[in-house]
Amino acid sequence: MKTNAPSMIKAFAMSWMLVLSACGGGGGSGTGAETVATAQGLWNGSTSTSRSVTVMVLDDGTYWLLYSIPYVSAVSAGFVQGTSASLNGNFSSSDAIDFNLSGQSINPATVAASYVTKQSFNGSVSYANSNAPLTFTSSYNSAYDQTPNLTALAGNYLGIASVANSNDAVTLIISAQGVVAGTGATSQCQYGGLVQPRAVGNLYDVSLVIGGGACATNTVTGIGYFDAGSKRLYLAALNKSRTVAMSFTGVKP
Repeated sequence: MKTNAPSMIKAFAMSWMLVLSACGGGGGSGTGAETVATAQGLWNGSTSTSRSVTVMVLDDGTYWLLYSIPYVSAVSAGFVQGTSASLNGNFSSSDAIDFNLSGQSINPATVAASYVTKQSFNGSVSYANSNAPLTFTSSYNSAYDQTPNLTALAGNYLGIASVANSNDAVTLIISAQGVVAGTGATSQCQYGGLVQPRAVGNLYDVSLVIGGGACATNTVTGIGYFDAGSKRLYLAALNKSRTVAMSFTGVKP
């Protein structure tokens, strides 16, 4: 299967280019964030162990909590993903999975947090095993209220991609239509797919095929956030069974 991965990835990217061309392609189609009284939004903060966190709570309750290695905010160590319920300042999730990509482990978890709408989001990730809880505090990032824009997103991003047992330098190229292509410098893993603006919130839906080189072939879907101020792109994605995870953090010139 690995020998066919590069051609499959290229075909996947080309098919999306044809679809976008037929539909007119183009920039941001999102409508920004809607007015809510839940934990929905983009949150930035840190953990009690000096990790940076970026939390994205979507309008459907799905969330992604990305965390860095200690003291180095630019290098992703993994993320927590699941579905949630939030009401009257209380946020809870019973189906969380922590994908620790730096430690190569997958741990079931629960999340409990308190929030003040568009102000603060503080809580902890607790594990069924003996791992100490991951506690965090964060503040609302008003960039969530802006409209995602593919033209602003487009460019070449140099960063670190983590997938399965591989942590590798990768340059991801994103076109103005949202088509993604890239290759790992050492692993020779290939990445191809699509990012598209979400209808609610300044975020992007991500769909990628990963394969070739040291990577088994997998299709992953997830979320993306572009920090326009730092020109930094954050991607996190999972396969359908939530057993394979991928993350990428990179900067464009």
